[in-house]
Amino acid sequence: MKLIKSAPTVLDAVPESVQKKAGELAESGETYLEAIYVIKERRENGLVRAVDVANELGLSRPSVSRGLSLLKERGYISVELAGDIEFTKEGRALAEKIFKRHQYLTVFFKHIANVPSDIAESDACRVEHVISEHTMNGIIEYLKKNDIV
Repeated sequence: MKLIKSAPTVLDAVPESVQKKAGELAESGETYLEAIYVIKERRENGLVRAVDVANELGLSRPSVSRGLSLLKERGYISVELAGDIEFTKEGRALAEKIFKRHQYLTVFFKHIANVPSDIAESDACRVEHVISEHTMNGIIEYLKKNDIV
């Protein structure tokens, strides 16, 4: 097998399972926050309910209700009497950060790796939850330095 320049060899490579970063929200929680953010931004009135999140993600309402309960317990959202979901200050900041990662990764995959838009979007959605802050910052810096974003 031909070696790839600067890549780890089989002697150097360290396969590892993907795990949640210490102290951070699980992928599903990040996905819910991002979905809430996207739905709010799309709508003039900014109203989002659990059913909207379920429809957006193609999940059951009971699953989404459980996920939203966990976000509420962690202080990222509140649910009003009418069922409207509101971000806390911390929750909105985290949702915006997650969505920005998604945007930057999509641009990186499309414009640097020449991946078709639909695949870039889909892959960005998965990678955004596991990429390290260090690597993400490197990608953002690269995109900005090269006037891509």
